[in-house]
Amino acid sequence: MSTRLPRTERREQILAAATTAFARNGYGATSLDDVATEAGVSRVILYRHFDSKNDLYRAVLDRAQTRLSEAVGEGNYSAASIPALVRAAADNPDGFRLLFHYAAREPEFRDFATAFTADSVAVARRELVSWIGDDRWTDWAARLVTVVAVESVIAWLDAGQPDPDTAADRVSKAIGGVIAAARLSQ
Repeated sequence: MSTRLPRTERREQILAAATTAFARNGYGATSLDDVATEAGVSRVILYRHFDSKNDLYRAVLDRAQTRLSEAVGEGNYSAASIPALVRAAADNPDGFRLLFHYAAREPEFRDFATAFTADSVAVARRELVSWIGDDRWTDWAARLVTVVAVESVIAWLDAGQPDPDTAADRVSKAIGGVIAAARLSQ
């Protein structure tokens, strides 16, 4: 059923397959048998790497979050941030959806999306405060640009990734609209 692989390669194979399986049906509707079939391994092999379905799902989310953080960067916003976000989502659409669509709606895993969103809002607020000035509108804009960025990318993925060369520019323009609306308060 499966070829003998080094432990780290096998774990990566299982995580990739689990990402696909969980993104297809969600956490609740995906069994370990589904993951094993997707990975081309037995349940015994799965249990050699993960103690439970919950443990496996957390590892999948952690992997997606780590990859996204590595691609986009942490702590700073630059002109490269939105293109990096779009590229990361295009490179791992299932992981992106799991983080921001599925995990955000599953109470026991919501902490992944919540933590990433909170960090993103803090970075956005730090960047926007000098542009907007008014603390209330800065808070509003920081939260909204984070939502707009993530939801714009999910909508782009769902639409079949049209015109990937201009997608980041379009997302940036949507974010620019939020910033412009917040600045109107001045």
